[in-house]
Amino acid sequence: MLSYPAAIPLSNHTLIRLAELIRDRRAERRCRWRRLDAARQALLVLAHLRNGDTYARLAAGFAIGTSTAWRYVREAVDLLATLAADVTAAALRACRLAYTILDGTLIPIDRLADERPYYSGKHKRHDMNAQVLADPAGRLVWASPALPGATHDLTAARTTGLIDALTTAKVKTFADKGYQGAGGTIRTPFKRHRLRPPLSRHQRSVNRAHARIRARGERAVATLKTWKVLAQLRCCPHRTTPIVQAILVLQLIEEGRYSG
Repeated sequence: MLSYPAAIPLSNHTLIRLAELIRDRRAERRCRWRRLDAARQALLVLAHLRNGDTYARLAAGFAIGTSTAWRYVREAVDLLATLAADVTAAALRACRLAYTILDGTLIPIDRLADERPYYSGKHKRHDMNAQVLADPAGRLVWASPALPGATHDLTAARTTGLIDALTTAKVKTFADKGYQGAGGTIRTPFKRHRLRPPLSRHQRSVNRAHARIRARGERAVATLKTWKVLAQLRCCPHRTTPIVQAILVLQLIEEGRYSG
């Protein structure tokens, strides 16, 4: 099999921090000899999550078995997922911001036992729905547990407790028209209805200002999607949540904003 050098668009800081976490977990569990040391395992995990390398390619590149590569990735993902903040902690962190931006994103999947709950009629494919919270600069703040793709964004935000948490913490949040009716501190644009008079000039002006603010939230979604493993998950849909939470922690570490 041919091999070639490749790059992972992440800093050494992220690699070192992940290696430290893996090393500490091994010491805690008193693990015996492992085929790869903590640093090499961290590199393997980042190659999978950031570059989307398959287990077969990782196994060949690191001279290990495919099942070993799968086990190493799952072990690190579960470790990182336990470090992710829950919805209450995320809301408390968000209350220090001037405002936040809420948006939903769909993560394609390919393994299904019951297709209907995962089918998104809007995108005509099977997905998982994750709610993304961004700060005023468009940086990723938090990502919710993933729900089946057929779930509406407003329902997903309510189910994960995000709307209640943001309202309790009194966090002003901007969201698109899909969240109308959320109540609390969620701000949505004016929506035109065919049975009602056209929007006034003031309402259209408010909508334009709202759109400019909300556009920054798209950066957080784009940041999440730079982790190529999310281009299409080839695993059980129930693994989506720990993978998204692991990526959230790694992104915060990469940006120097992780305080855990």
